[in-house]
Amino acid sequence: MPDFPKKLSAKLEQRATSNALRSFKPQSNLVDFSSNDYLGFSQSETIFQKAHELLTETKNTKNGSGGSRLLTGNYALIEKTEKHIAAFHNAQSALIFNSGYDANVGFFQSVPQRSDVILFDELCHASIRDGIGLSNARSFKFGHNDVEELEKLLEKFTTDGIDIYVVTESVFSMDGDSPNLEELAKIGRTHNAFLVIDEAHALGVFGHHGNGLVQALGLENEFFARIMTFGKGLGCHGSAILGSIELQSYLINFARSFIYTTALPPHSAAVISCAYRQLEIDGESLGKLRENILHFNREKNRLGLKPIFVYSKSAIQCAVIPGNDSVRSVAKLLQEKGFDVRPILSPTVPEGQERLRICIHAFNSEDEITRLLIELSAKLFG
Repeated sequence: MPDFPKKLSAKLEQRATSNALRSFKPQSNLVDFSSNDYLGFSQSETIFQKAHELLTETKNTKNGSGGSRLLTGNYALIEKTEKHIAAFHNAQSALIFNSGYDANVGFFQSVPQRSDVILFDELCHASIRDGIGLSNARSFKFGHNDVEELEKLLEKFTTDGIDIYVVTESVFSMDGDSPNLEELAKIGRTHNAFLVIDEAHALGVFGHHGNGLVQALGLENEFFARIMTFGKGLGCHGSAILGSIELQSYLINFARSFIYTTALPPHSAAVISCAYRQLEIDGESLGKLRENILHFNREKNRLGLKPIFVYSKSAIQCAVIPGNDSVRSVAKLLQEKGFDVRPILSPTVPEGQERLRICIHAFNSEDEITRLLIELSAKLFG
Protein backbone atom coordinates (compact mmCIF):
# COMPACT_ATOMS: atom_id res chain seq x y z
CA MET A 1 0.00 0.00 0.00
CA PRO A 2 1.40 3.48 -0.86
CA ASP A 3 2.04 6.09 1.82
CA PHE A 4 -0.86 8.29 2.94
CA PRO A 5 -1.22 11.15 0.38
CA LYS A 6 0.95 14.14 1.29
CA LYS A 7 -1.77 16.64 0.40
CA LEU A 8 -4.14 15.01 2.88
CA SER A 9 -1.45 14.89 5.57
CA ALA A 10 -0.86 18.61 5.05
CA LYS A 11 -4.55 19.36 5.58
CA LEU A 12 -4.57 17.38 8.82
CA GLU A 13 -1.43 19.19 9.99
CA GLN A 14 -3.07 22.53 9.21
CA ARG A 15 -6.09 21.59 11.33
CA ALA A 16 -3.83 20.51 14.19
CA THR A 17 -1.80 23.74 14.00
CA SER A 18 -4.99 25.85 14.25
CA ASN A 19 -6.22 23.77 17.20
CA ALA A 20 -9.21 22.65 15.15
CA LEU A 21 -8.47 18.96 14.59
CA ARG A 22 -11.54 16.83 15.24
CA SER A 23 -11.40 13.49 17.03
CA PHE A 24 -13.70 11.14 18.91
CA LYS A 25 -14.29 11.83 22.58
CA PRO A 26 -14.99 9.01 25.04
CA GLN A 27 -18.34 8.96 26.81
CA SER A 28 -18.22 10.63 30.19
CA ASN A 29 -20.18 10.80 33.42
CA LEU A 30 -20.31 14.60 33.29
CA VAL A 31 -23.60 16.50 33.55
CA ASP A 32 -24.97 16.55 30.00
CA PHE A 33 -25.12 20.03 28.52
CA SER A 34 -23.98 19.02 25.05
CA SER A 35 -26.26 16.37 23.52
CA ASN A 36 -29.32 17.13 21.38
CA ASP A 37 -31.40 14.74 23.52
CA TYR A 38 -33.60 17.61 24.71
CA LEU A 39 -36.36 15.51 26.30
CA GLY A 40 -34.19 12.59 27.39
CA PHE A 41 -36.02 10.25 25.02
CA SER A 42 -32.80 8.52 23.92
CA GLN A 43 -32.52 7.23 27.50
CA SER A 44 -36.20 6.38 27.93
CA GLU A 45 -36.78 2.80 29.09
CA THR A 46 -40.50 3.36 28.43
CA ILE A 47 -39.89 4.01 24.73
CA PHE A 48 -37.45 1.08 24.59
CA GLN A 49 -40.01 -1.33 26.07
CA LYS A 50 -42.90 -0.01 23.98
CA ALA A 51 -40.86 -0.39 20.80
CA HIS A 52 -40.11 -4.01 21.75
CA GLU A 53 -43.82 -4.61 22.41
CA LEU A 54 -44.78 -3.04 19.09
CA LEU A 55 -42.33 -5.26 17.20
CA THR A 56 -43.69 -8.33 18.99
CA GLU A 57 -47.32 -7.37 18.31
CA THR A 58 -46.64 -6.78 14.62
CA LYS A 59 -44.47 -9.93 14.35
CA ASN A 60 -41.45 -8.00 13.13
CA THR A 61 -38.44 -10.20 13.84
CA LYS A 62 -36.10 -9.01 11.10
CA ASN A 63 -32.83 -7.31 12.02
CA GLY A 64 -32.82 -5.32 8.80
CA SER A 65 -35.15 -4.20 6.05
CA GLY A 66 -33.35 -6.20 3.35
CA GLY A 67 -33.13 -3.49 0.70
CA SER A 68 -34.37 -0.21 -0.68
CA ARG A 69 -37.99 0.77 0.00
CA LEU A 70 -38.59 0.42 -3.74
CA LEU A 71 -37.31 -3.16 -3.81
CA THR A 72 -37.67 -5.46 -0.78
CA GLY A 73 -37.28 -2.90 2.03
CA ASN A 74 -40.85 -1.67 2.35
CA TYR A 75 -43.03 -3.00 5.17
CA ALA A 76 -46.33 -2.25 6.89
CA LEU A 77 -44.87 -0.74 10.09
CA ILE A 78 -42.88 1.96 8.32
CA GLU A 79 -45.90 2.95 6.20
CA LYS A 80 -48.09 3.08 9.31
CA THR A 81 -45.47 5.20 11.06
CA GLU A 82 -45.41 7.64 8.15
CA LYS A 83 -49.18 8.03 8.31
CA HIS A 84 -48.98 8.68 12.05
CA ILE A 85 -46.26 11.30 11.55
CA ALA A 86 -48.28 13.05 8.83
CA ALA A 87 -51.36 13.20 11.06
CA PHE A 88 -49.33 14.45 14.04
CA HIS A 89 -47.89 17.28 11.93
CA ASN A 90 -51.11 18.12 10.07
CA ALA A 91 -49.54 17.25 6.72
CA GLN A 92 -50.83 15.31 3.73
CA SER A 93 -47.84 12.98 3.71
CA ALA A 94 -44.61 12.07 5.47
CA LEU A 95 -41.75 10.20 3.80
CA ILE A 96 -39.12 8.68 6.08
CA PHE A 97 -35.44 9.07 5.21
CA ASN A 98 -32.52 7.40 6.99
CA SER A 99 -31.26 10.69 8.47
CA GLY A 100 -31.79 14.43 8.37
CA TYR A 101 -28.70 14.67 6.21
CA ASP A 102 -30.17 12.21 3.70
CA ALA A 103 -33.48 14.09 3.67
CA ASN A 104 -31.91 17.47 2.93
CA VAL A 105 -29.51 16.11 0.33
CA GLY A 106 -32.30 14.15 -1.38
CA PHE A 107 -34.73 17.06 -1.42
CA PHE A 108 -32.41 19.73 -2.78
CA GLN A 109 -30.66 17.40 -5.22
CA SER A 110 -33.96 16.46 -6.85
CA VAL A 111 -36.68 19.08 -6.38
CA PRO A 112 -35.35 22.46 -7.64
CA GLN A 113 -34.83 22.26 -11.42
CA ARG A 114 -32.17 23.77 -13.69
CA SER A 115 -34.23 26.89 -14.44
CA ASP A 116 -35.14 27.45 -10.77
CA VAL A 117 -33.59 29.54 -8.00
CA ILE A 118 -32.82 28.58 -4.39
CA LEU A 119 -32.55 31.38 -1.82
CA PHE A 120 -31.12 30.14 1.47
CA ASP A 121 -30.21 31.62 4.84
CA GLU A 122 -26.44 31.99 5.09
CA LEU A 123 -26.38 29.92 8.31
CA CYS A 124 -28.28 26.93 6.95
CA HIS A 125 -26.95 23.52 7.99
CA ALA A 126 -24.21 21.76 6.04
CA SER A 127 -26.67 19.09 4.87
CA ILE A 128 -28.80 21.76 3.18
CA ARG A 129 -25.74 23.34 1.57
CA ASP A 130 -24.51 19.93 0.36
CA GLY A 131 -27.90 19.21 -1.19
CA ILE A 132 -27.94 22.61 -2.88
CA GLY A 133 -24.46 21.85 -4.20
CA LEU A 134 -25.88 18.78 -5.97
CA SER A 135 -28.77 20.73 -7.49
CA ASN A 136 -28.86 22.05 -11.04
CA ALA A 137 -30.68 25.17 -9.85
CA ARG A 138 -28.96 28.49 -9.24
CA SER A 139 -28.57 29.36 -5.57
CA PHE A 140 -28.01 32.58 -3.61
CA LYS A 141 -27.67 33.17 0.11
CA PHE A 142 -29.28 35.95 2.10
CA GLY A 143 -28.15 37.44 5.43
CA HIS A 144 -29.08 35.47 8.51
CA ASN A 145 -32.79 35.99 9.26
CA ASP A 146 -32.70 39.09 7.03
CA VAL A 147 -36.16 39.25 5.45
CA GLU A 148 -35.41 42.59 3.78
CA GLU A 149 -32.48 41.14 1.84
CA LEU A 150 -34.57 38.06 1.04
CA GLU A 151 -37.37 40.22 -0.36
CA LYS A 152 -34.92 42.11 -2.60
CA LEU A 153 -33.68 38.80 -3.99
CA LEU A 154 -37.24 37.62 -4.54
CA GLU A 155 -38.06 40.82 -6.44
CA LYS A 156 -34.97 40.28 -8.57
CA PHE A 157 -35.73 36.69 -9.55
CA THR A 158 -39.54 36.55 -9.60
CA THR A 159 -40.49 36.01 -13.22
CA ASP A 160 -42.56 33.61 -15.31
CA GLY A 161 -41.09 30.14 -15.69
CA ILE A 162 -38.83 30.32 -12.62
CA ASP A 163 -39.78 28.53 -9.41
CA ILE A 164 -38.11 30.02 -6.33
CA TYR A 165 -37.39 27.93 -3.24
CA VAL A 166 -36.77 29.84 0.00
CA VAL A 167 -34.91 27.78 2.58
CA THR A 168 -34.45 28.34 6.30
CA GLU A 169 -34.50 26.58 9.67
CA SER A 170 -36.97 27.07 12.50
CA VAL A 171 -34.14 26.79 15.07
CA PHE A 172 -30.56 27.24 13.89
CA SER A 173 -28.23 24.58 15.23
CA MET A 174 -25.22 26.81 15.97
CA ASP A 175 -27.09 29.90 17.24
CA GLY A 176 -30.34 28.56 18.67
CA ASP A 177 -32.28 31.50 17.23
CA SER A 178 -35.29 31.53 14.91
CA PRO A 179 -36.48 33.53 11.88
CA ASN A 180 -39.69 35.55 11.82
CA LEU A 181 -41.83 32.83 10.28
CA GLU A 182 -44.99 34.94 10.02
CA GLU A 183 -43.11 37.54 7.97
CA LEU A 184 -41.50 34.80 5.91
CA ALA A 185 -44.90 33.29 5.15
CA LYS A 186 -46.23 36.70 4.10
CA ILE A 187 -43.30 37.28 1.76
CA GLY A 188 -43.65 33.77 0.35
CA ARG A 189 -47.30 34.38 -0.50
CA THR A 190 -46.54 37.75 -2.10
CA HIS A 191 -43.90 36.29 -4.41
CA ASN A 192 -45.47 32.85 -4.89
CA ALA A 193 -42.29 31.20 -3.53
CA PHE A 194 -41.99 27.64 -2.27
CA LEU A 195 -40.98 27.74 1.40
CA VAL A 196 -38.82 24.92 2.77
CA ILE A 197 -37.92 24.64 6.45
CA ASP A 198 -35.75 22.33 8.53
CA GLU A 199 -37.34 21.76 11.95
CA ALA A 200 -34.65 19.46 13.35
CA HIS A 201 -34.12 21.47 16.55
CA ALA A 202 -37.76 22.52 17.02
CA LEU A 203 -39.36 19.05 17.12
CA GLY A 204 -39.97 18.16 20.75
CA VAL A 205 -39.25 21.72 21.89
CA PHE A 206 -41.86 24.09 20.43
CA GLY A 207 -45.58 23.73 19.82
CA HIS A 208 -48.42 21.70 21.27
CA HIS A 209 -47.00 18.26 22.15
CA GLY A 210 -43.67 19.49 20.75
CA ASN A 211 -44.83 19.38 17.13
CA GLY A 212 -42.53 22.19 15.97
CA LEU A 213 -42.43 25.95 15.58
CA VAL A 214 -44.32 26.04 12.28
CA GLN A 215 -47.36 24.34 13.83
CA ALA A 216 -47.03 26.39 17.02
CA LEU A 217 -47.68 29.43 14.81
CA GLY A 218 -50.38 27.72 12.71
CA LEU A 219 -48.35 28.11 9.50
CA GLU A 220 -48.12 24.52 8.29
CA ASN A 221 -50.11 25.26 5.11
CA GLU A 222 -47.64 28.01 4.15
CA PHE A 223 -44.70 25.65 3.70
CA PHE A 224 -44.07 23.49 0.66
CA ALA A 225 -41.87 21.12 2.66
CA ARG A 226 -40.91 20.61 6.29
CA ILE A 227 -37.97 18.41 7.27
CA MET A 228 -38.38 16.70 10.65
CA THR A 229 -35.30 15.03 12.12
CA PHE A 230 -35.66 12.40 14.86
CA GLY A 231 -32.14 12.40 16.30
CA LYS A 232 -32.72 15.44 18.53
CA GLY A 233 -35.97 15.86 20.48
CA LEU A 234 -37.20 12.36 19.64
CA GLY A 235 -33.95 10.76 20.79
CA CYS A 236 -33.82 8.17 18.00
CA HIS A 237 -32.74 8.11 14.34
CA GLY A 238 -34.07 9.02 10.91
CA SER A 239 -36.12 11.88 9.53
CA ALA A 240 -39.18 12.65 7.44
CA ILE A 241 -40.08 15.16 4.75
CA LEU A 242 -43.61 16.50 5.20
CA GLY A 243 -45.59 17.86 2.28
CA SER A 244 -48.23 17.07 -0.30
CA ILE A 245 -49.03 13.67 -1.74
CA GLU A 246 -47.50 14.88 -5.01
CA LEU A 247 -44.24 15.82 -3.27
CA GLN A 248 -44.04 12.39 -1.66
CA SER A 249 -44.52 10.71 -5.03
CA TYR A 250 -41.89 12.94 -6.61
CA LEU A 251 -39.31 12.17 -3.92
CA ILE A 252 -39.93 8.44 -4.19
CA ASN A 253 -39.14 8.70 -7.88
CA PHE A 254 -36.28 11.20 -7.98
CA ALA A 255 -34.58 11.65 -4.56
CA ARG A 256 -31.40 9.60 -4.91
CA SER A 257 -30.68 9.42 -1.17
CA PHE A 258 -34.07 7.72 -0.76
CA ILE A 259 -34.00 5.48 -3.82
CA TYR A 260 -30.48 4.11 -3.58
CA THR A 261 -30.16 3.18 0.08
CA THR A 262 -31.26 0.35 2.33
CA ALA A 263 -34.38 1.30 4.25
CA LEU A 264 -34.36 1.69 8.03
CA PRO A 265 -34.93 -1.62 9.86
CA PRO A 266 -38.26 -2.34 11.60
CA HIS A 267 -36.71 -1.64 14.99
CA SER A 268 -35.94 1.95 13.94
CA ALA A 269 -39.50 2.45 12.67
CA ALA A 270 -40.88 1.06 15.95
CA VAL A 271 -38.75 3.45 18.03
CA ILE A 272 -39.79 6.42 15.87
CA SER A 273 -43.45 5.47 16.22
CA CYS A 274 -43.22 5.03 19.99
CA ALA A 275 -41.26 8.27 20.43
CA TYR A 276 -44.00 10.18 18.61
CA ARG A 277 -46.65 8.54 20.79
CA GLN A 278 -44.62 9.48 23.87
CA LEU A 279 -44.63 13.12 22.71
CA GLU A 280 -48.42 13.00 22.62
CA ILE A 281 -48.77 11.89 26.25
CA ASP A 282 -45.63 13.17 28.00
CA GLY A 283 -46.42 16.80 28.81
CA GLU A 284 -44.22 16.62 31.89
CA SER A 285 -40.91 16.36 30.00
CA LEU A 286 -41.83 19.13 27.58
CA GLY A 287 -42.95 21.35 30.45
CA LYS A 288 -39.74 20.72 32.40
CA LEU A 289 -37.63 21.52 29.34
CA ARG A 290 -39.39 24.84 28.88
CA GLU A 291 -39.01 25.69 32.58
CA ASN A 292 -35.29 24.92 32.35
CA ILE A 293 -34.88 27.17 29.31
CA LEU A 294 -36.56 30.03 31.20
CA HIS A 295 -34.41 29.37 34.27
CA PHE A 296 -31.24 29.37 32.14
CA ASN A 297 -32.11 32.74 30.63
CA ARG A 298 -32.99 34.27 34.01
CA GLU A 299 -29.72 33.08 35.55
CA LYS A 300 -27.73 34.17 32.51
CA ASN A 301 -29.11 37.69 32.91
CA ARG A 302 -28.63 37.73 36.70
CA LEU A 303 -24.96 36.82 36.38
CA GLY A 304 -24.24 39.43 33.70
CA LEU A 305 -23.64 36.87 30.95
CA LYS A 306 -26.32 38.09 28.55
CA PRO A 307 -23.95 40.16 26.31
CA ILE A 308 -21.89 37.10 25.25
CA PHE A 309 -24.91 34.91 24.42
CA VAL A 310 -26.78 34.74 21.12
CA TYR A 311 -30.45 35.58 21.72
CA SER A 312 -32.39 32.33 21.92
CA LYS A 313 -35.59 30.96 23.40
CA SER A 314 -34.74 27.44 22.30
CA ALA A 315 -32.89 24.59 23.99
CA ILE A 316 -29.66 25.72 22.28
CA GLN A 317 -27.79 28.52 24.08
CA CYS A 318 -24.51 29.79 22.61
CA ALA A 319 -21.85 31.90 24.31
CA VAL A 320 -19.52 33.47 21.75
CA ILE A 321 -15.89 33.28 22.91
CA PRO A 322 -13.67 34.15 19.91
CA GLY A 323 -10.65 32.00 19.13
CA ASN A 324 -10.25 28.23 19.10
CA ASP A 325 -7.71 28.30 21.92
CA SER A 326 -9.86 30.56 24.12
CA VAL A 327 -13.10 28.64 23.76
CA ARG A 328 -11.30 25.31 24.22
CA SER A 329 -9.82 26.64 27.46
CA VAL A 330 -13.21 27.66 28.85
CA ALA A 331 -14.79 24.35 27.84
CA LYS A 332 -11.94 22.42 29.47
CA LEU A 333 -12.45 24.26 32.78
CA LEU A 334 -16.20 23.58 32.75
CA GLN A 335 -15.54 19.91 32.03
CA GLU A 336 -13.12 19.78 34.95
CA LYS A 337 -15.94 21.18 37.11
CA GLY A 338 -18.19 18.29 36.02
CA PHE A 339 -20.17 19.79 33.13
CA ASP A 340 -20.16 18.31 29.62
CA VAL A 341 -20.02 21.49 27.54
CA ARG A 342 -18.34 21.39 24.13
CA PRO A 343 -16.59 24.14 22.18
CA ILE A 344 -17.67 24.82 18.61
CA LEU A 345 -14.57 25.75 16.65
CA SER A 346 -13.83 27.34 13.32
CA PRO A 347 -14.18 26.23 10.57
CA THR A 348 -17.50 24.75 11.79
CA VAL A 349 -18.43 28.37 12.60
CA PRO A 350 -16.74 31.42 11.03
CA GLU A 351 -13.42 32.51 12.51
CA GLY A 352 -14.10 34.91 15.37
CA GLN A 353 -17.50 33.33 16.07
CA GLU A 354 -16.23 30.34 18.06
CA ARG A 355 -18.58 29.53 20.89
CA LEU A 356 -19.69 27.29 23.71
CA ARG A 357 -22.83 25.47 22.61
CA ILE A 358 -24.89 24.69 25.70
CA CYS A 359 -27.90 22.39 25.26
CA ILE A 360 -30.67 22.44 27.85
CA HIS A 361 -32.57 19.24 28.65
CA ALA A 362 -35.67 18.22 30.56
CA PHE A 363 -33.49 16.08 32.83
CA ASN A 364 -31.15 18.91 33.89
CA SER A 365 -31.88 20.33 37.33
CA GLU A 366 -32.14 24.06 38.03
CA ASP A 367 -29.21 23.70 40.43
CA GLU A 368 -27.04 22.19 37.68
CA ILE A 369 -27.93 25.06 35.36
CA THR A 370 -27.12 27.69 37.99
CA ARG A 371 -23.81 26.06 38.95
CA LEU A 372 -22.77 25.82 35.28
CA LEU A 373 -23.41 29.51 34.72
CA ILE A 374 -21.65 30.51 37.95
CA GLU A 375 -18.55 28.61 36.84
CA LEU A 376 -18.72 30.23 33.39
CA SER A 377 -19.05 33.70 34.91
CA ALA A 378 -16.12 33.07 37.26
CA LYS A 379 -13.92 31.90 34.38
CA LEU A 380 -14.75 34.88 32.17
CA PHE A 381 -15.08 37.71 34.67
CA GLY A 382 -13.47 36.58 37.75
